Amino acid sequence: MVEHRTCDYSGDEIEPGTGTMYVKNDGTILHFKDSKAEKNYFLGREARDLEWTAQGRAEKGPSGASEE
Repeated sequence: MVEHRTCDYSGDEIEPGTGTMYVKNDGTILHFKDSKAEKNYFLGREARDLEWTAQGRAEKGPSGASEE
């Protein structure tokens, strides 16, 4: 049975056979859906500040309107 994974940065589901797995020196395993998520993680960007991530969509709220 194929195991479904989620991207540790964007929160999106990773299709089997795609994505990258990064293993840190301390043994932590990170799964990335695409290079966009991987590069943003290594640049130190917070996922909650980006609208295309699940955390960013949750932070913005269900209405989608910005708070002004």
